[in-house]
Amino acid sequence: MRKPAESVARLLYHLDRAAALREAAAADPKLEASRQQLRGWQAARLARTHADLLASPRMGLAAAFFLSDLYGSEDLTKLDANVRRVAPTMNRVLPAAGMEIVSEAIELEALSEELDFAMAKVLGDKPSNIDGAIYADAYRKVGRRADRERQISIIDDVGHALDRLVHQPLIGTTLSMMYWPAHLAGLGELQDFLQRGYTAFVKMNGAEEFLHLVVGRERRLLNALFAGDDRLLDA
Repeated sequence: MRKPAESVARLLYHLDRAAALREAAAADPKLEASRQQLRGWQAARLARTHADLLASPRMGLAAAFFLSDLYGSEDLTKLDANVRRVAPTMNRVLPAAGMEIVSEAIELEALSEELDFAMAKVLGDKPSNIDGAIYADAYRKVGRRADRERQISIIDDVGHALDRLVHQPLIGTTLSMMYWPAHLAGLGELQDFLQRGYTAFVKMNGAEEFLHLVVGRERRLLNALFAGDDRLLDA
């Protein structure tokens, strides 16, 4: 178990890492255009791969949360600013499971920014015409299989942390009570992020099936791409 000071230092490290990568991309208009095209294509791929989960009455909210708030193309700079502001005292204002969720989400964001940055550099001017073959070729050129596996593991970790959160007594009431104080304190993005995740996982009433499907599909895709098989990109 990390000490609070170690958790805060880790959180700030990942926030700085994500911000530096965004700034580096923004300084190069072609690279930034490539990055944005890539992120849009990846979001569309995720929506195809998990279309059944998005359409599910039980799992749809959780799928939307994962694909937008965690693993998609959403701009998380406002959430990052909220987290940075509250980081030194986060262990006092959030339950342990809430802090775990936020910390894992920020690490995932930083890792995804790093991998997207590397992919965008390989793709160059191609993303405007991106397709499965072009994406897969760049994916393999970047490599970094361990980081890709870590990316999926964090998704699994966040899901289980959210599942633990919803089983804590009175947590729903606490999050509801936090709404106006958090927004008045300029921490609305952080409160809304946790509320969306909590609401989605409460609706599922058990996350194991959902996480098994999401994580299993993403791992199968990873293995296929590194084996030179691109067919799952269009599935």
